[in-house]
Amino acid sequence: MAIGSGTGGGGDNLINRYVQQDKVPWYRKRNLRMLYILMFPTCIGIEMTSGFDSSMMNGLQAVPTWDNFFGHPRSTILGLLSALYSLGSICSLPFVALVTDRFGRRWAIIFGSIIMVIGAALQTASQDFAMFVIARFLLGFGIPFAIVAASSMIGELAYPKERARIGSLFNASWFIGAIVAAGVTLGTFTMPNNWGWRIPSFLQVIPSALQLIFIWLLPESPRWLVSQGRGEEAYAILAKYHAEGDLNSEFVKLEYAEIETTLELEKEQAKGRWRDFVGAPGMRKRLLICSFLGLATQWSGNGLTSYYLARILDNVGIHDDRTKNLINLAMTCWGFVNGTTLALTVPKMRRRSAYMTCTISLLLIFTGWTIASAEYTKTASQGASRAVIAFIFLYSPAYNIGYNALTYTYLVELFPYHARAKGIAVFQWWGRAAGFFNQFVNPIGIQNAGWKYYISYCVFLLFEVVFVWFLFPETSNRSLEELAFLFEGEKLREEQQKRIEEEVQDNRVPIKDNGSDKESAIHVEHIKL
Repeated sequence: MAIGSGTGGGGDNLINRYVQQDKVPWYRKRNLRMLYILMFPTCIGIEMTSGFDSSMMNGLQAVPTWDNFFGHPRSTILGLLSALYSLGSICSLPFVALVTDRFGRRWAIIFGSIIMVIGAALQTASQDFAMFVIARFLLGFGIPFAIVAASSMIGELAYPKERARIGSLFNASWFIGAIVAAGVTLGTFTMPNNWGWRIPSFLQVIPSALQLIFIWLLPESPRWLVSQGRGEEAYAILAKYHAEGDLNSEFVKLEYAEIETTLELEKEQAKGRWRDFVGAPGMRKRLLICSFLGLATQWSGNGLTSYYLARILDNVGIHDDRTKNLINLAMTCWGFVNGTTLALTVPKMRRRSAYMTCTISLLLIFTGWTIASAEYTKTASQGASRAVIAFIFLYSPAYNIGYNALTYTYLVELFPYHARAKGIAVFQWWGRAAGFFNQFVNPIGIQNAGWKYYISYCVFLLFEVVFVWFLFPETSNRSLEELAFLFEGEKLREEQQKRIEEEVQDNRVPIKDNGSDKESAIHVEHIKL
């Protein structure tokens, strides 16, 4: 099939056709297979740090030596210990988009990982409350640089056929870190000295260390390279990983033309400044949706089980520390199983359908959880206590089907390249702000209001159902460049298609396959970091 042929003349229609006609699985393509292997420790695995932190803080509350060392923190003090992680993230987010867009996705991951290594080291060596708090602030300060850059990198570097699925696995890695932390705290909680909590703190350095070791082997985002005028390197990367080194691949020519043309159009429409980000109607719609997602991913009740499971279990009559740690570990393993399964299957669903299923299920489950908690408070019924635990386990797949499996995939699809880092940073800001509020307020609410505190979450979950129904656009089965002008009107979309076809028909590619130039072209991405 010649480039530019076909009815409708849509470059995106041709990209979809090429992808659909490609029947070779990724694991049988040597270069693509290596790319995805490298993506795991450097990009996909970044959320292991967040998962480890959440589960570790849950587990440490049931570690007697930690509890004694920090003076039995409860209520406000416990909330502050957990919330400093989110506060650190809030403080770093104004700088995240600047670093990610100016210095590239890889350098942003490196910068964030270095800060997190320092934070984990300080946390391990903490001699008092203040040192532990500073360490948690640094851990939170570093994580957004890595998350924003890595989630963008996955969408911009993965082969279109697997892009949504790889992006969905990004959040699923949270459970790997959570399982390790839950298992470690279960193994160390009986230790009679401070190593019972220092060992879990030390192990939090592992995900960041893996990123620093393997990031040098991962290529930079082709879209970032094109935006910096480094088209040769971008084309070489696309050819190497999306066409197994074939510089004459019609698919790569079309993909490169679509990227280059779309970035040119984006620059004509906006300069990438924050003023432009909030000035255009289409960007304001995107801003509203990503802000909502930031709040919804934290205010759907997940903050309760992520950080304060031990206190919730106290409220339903479960006081044994070992039992609490076993439930924490079992819940985390269950989350990994259903979260990974959903990450591999949900991307096949339409985005709106998945999010509607998620929000409605959460509303029903959390309502049942609240009723069961109220019943236990009134009657001390063991049946009500078991029902609460059952609802906690049911909550996990309901949350994961939308907010875990699709959030970063959806954000990458929602924002065009020039606003992508800013959009994900805004999402992170609202998420971290909501997380800070939750982590600070939740222990106070649980202690003072008990089950009645859960009603506030039920009300917000009802709002989520309404918001998703009326305001979420559909983005599935379309390329990133096709989605770049999702809210900007058909006229701009037609101009984009016209320019793509002209560039492809003129064969304006930065690298020609002519003998000795081929080898240097294939390796041109290694010239610069």
